[in-house]
Amino acid sequence: MSWLWAIIVGLVLGLIAKAILPGKQQIPLWLTTVFGILGSILGNAVATWIGVNETKGIDWTRHLLQLIGAVAVVGVGDMLWASIRGNRRRT
Repeated sequence: MSWLWAIIVGLVLGLIAKAILPGKQQIPLWLTTVFGILGSILGNAVATWIGVNETKGIDWTRHLLQLIGAVAVVGVGDMLWASIRGNRRRT
């Protein structure tokens, strides 16, 4: 069940990250989900590093760090995907 939850969270974070980033991203939906999962892992690592991963109630700081991680990973991943596929960015 934890893998299913990770996929759902990754999809949601990836889609939100794509909505935040300017322009149109060239990455497919499956890669958006993978990048969202990687961004949430990155956000959790930063939250653990600064000591805010376990709090009472809703972990707003951890969720914000996960979103920031997803935006970073989707942004970099989109640039890599476009360079690998040979597509030029359309702004």
